[in-house]
Amino acid sequence: MMREPNTRLSDLFGLAGWSKGELARLVNRQAAAMGHPQLATDTSRVRRWIDTGECPRDPVPKVLAALFTERLGRVVTIEDLGFAKQGRAGKKQSADGLHWPPGRTAAVLTEFTGMDLMLNRRGLVGAGAALATGTALSSTLHDWLKSDKTLASDAPRVDDPLSSLSSMTADPASYDRYEAAPVGSQEIDALESSVDVFRLWDANRGGGLQRKAVIGQLNEVGGMLAYHHPEPLQRRLWGVAANLAVLAGWMSHDVGLEPTAQKYFVIAAHAAREGGDRPRAGEALSRAARQLVHLGRPDEALDLMKVAQRGSGPENLPRTRAMLCTIEAWAQASMGHGQAMRRSLGRAEELFAADKGDVPPPSWMQMFDEADLHGMQALVLRTLAERDPSAARLAQNHAKLALELRVDGRERSKIFDYISMASACFIGSDPEQADRYARLALSTIGHTSSHRTWDRLREMYRLTGRYASDGSIRELRADIRKAMPKAPKSAANGRSGAV
Repeated sequence: MMREPNTRLSDLFGLAGWSKGELARLVNRQAAAMGHPQLATDTSRVRRWIDTGECPRDPVPKVLAALFTERLGRVVTIEDLGFAKQGRAGKKQSADGLHWPPGRTAAVLTEFTGMDLMLNRRGLVGAGAALATGTALSSTLHDWLKSDKTLASDAPRVDDPLSSLSSMTADPASYDRYEAAPVGSQEIDALESSVDVFRLWDANRGGGLQRKAVIGQLNEVGGMLAYHHPEPLQRRLWGVAANLAVLAGWMSHDVGLEPTAQKYFVIAAHAAREGGDRPRAGEALSRAARQLVHLGRPDEALDLMKVAQRGSGPENLPRTRAMLCTIEAWAQASMGHGQAMRRSLGRAEELFAADKGDVPPPSWMQMFDEADLHGMQALVLRTLAERDPSAARLAQNHAKLALELRVDGRERSKIFDYISMASACFIGSDPEQADRYARLALSTIGHTSSHRTWDRLREMYRLTGRYASDGSIRELRADIRKAMPKAPKSAANGRSGAV
């Protein structure tokens, strides 16, 4: 039977720039280094992989993933190559590798984090691929996210090395993971505490300094999930995996690794659904929507927010729904839809006020407090003020309230507030006040490893142009240029960072 070409492998092969003979030689060399000296790939076999969709046997898919990861400088998984584990075609996979069947999440998580750690070790970066469009994300994930959850206890354990036959026949080299073993409640307590520590560090100093540690911890959790624990423990482990994946995605976004960040957000949504936590899955996708707004794609962010909100389920707390409304409002403001934006912000305020605190928020929502609500409102209104200057005054009011309410340990958010205030003042024709807040941001921005703060500062710098003849603003512009790092590839005109 004639097979179809493997278009995903073909696309990556074209990006890598190898000849088929060169790739065959590299596969043999890499396989030998991984303990498989008997492998003898040739040019005709590479041609069949690409042109007829032939699926190579293990360990070739893993070898190819490692080769393409190093060549392209970003994580390339077996799924990205159009192969499933153990060389079988994944009939239930989506064409873009963003959705996979139940039971595959731990394997995808472990493989992706392992490749990401390899890039860290070799000093490469993971920003070489294009993001999936919002439409592709929403269409791929919509039906999956709102469908009934297949509990982890009932999901097929296709990658469980302890299952009867696979543990006897699987190639040990195909499991690049922490050895599967049971863990108890105390170990999970420690893992949950580590997530809190990482989250606080990220909020204070940005994503660059601890990203590798978070990814390493997530990789270990993926290995733990390969062992099928009793349901209560397994659900908690999936919760740890979802929280770490969101944090890995947010840290990756914070340092400009955008495709890597998006994949972590999708992995987080899958992990949350494996654990039966629909609100967490929706919040994970809302992070991808915030990323899209930051990258100047608010229409696609709105599409994704519809999926996130519908898929979160009725158990979402009012405060969580308020946070989702602020993201929707930011996308609407970016498109100049002032009336829709005001409705969304009004709904956010109502929902936040409706949360009486009688139900403790999950750990991942504890960072969204009143200061963060005002900070998001300031960002949203400052964004609209570019099209409707009358919004600048309200943006200043919310930025001021956010700064008054900020607690210690939220330095990155404080910098965003300073920049929102300064930007709103420039738009509102108050350069003296703008200069003051801009300098407050400039004095602390070097203490974080957040590229997003620099993206926002660039946007503020653009607003100073109309006041360039003013002596103090001229000095401010010079100081910003002196302090500004070279623009990363992820930065583009019209982008704004999130609070």
